[in-house]
Amino acid sequence: MRLNFIPKTYLGKWSVGLIVVFFLSIALVLLFVASGRLVINLMIFAGICGMSSFFIGLISIIKNKERSILVFLATVAGLYILFLYLGEILSAIGILPSD
Repeated sequence: MRLNFIPKTYLGKWSVGLIVVFFLSIALVLLFVASGRLVINLMIFAGICGMSSFFIGLISIIKNKERSILVFLATVAGLYILFLYLGEILSAIGILPSD
């Protein structure tokens, strides 16, 4: 098994691109919050990009046999984002206790 750094498949490139867009969106949200504005739509967009990166990366790894380090990192980061959002949703509807 040979590991590459840059993805070779179409879905692998999409997965890495979506996680990059996620981090750029989070940076924009932090800039807006620092200036006194709250941008919910941009935060929702960032979350969708992060979770999509997980699912697309997983499909790329399983179906297309992508063995790129960046795709693995994007998939792990997307899984972490998915867990964060699921925790927020479950806490909001009362299944998980909130602080």
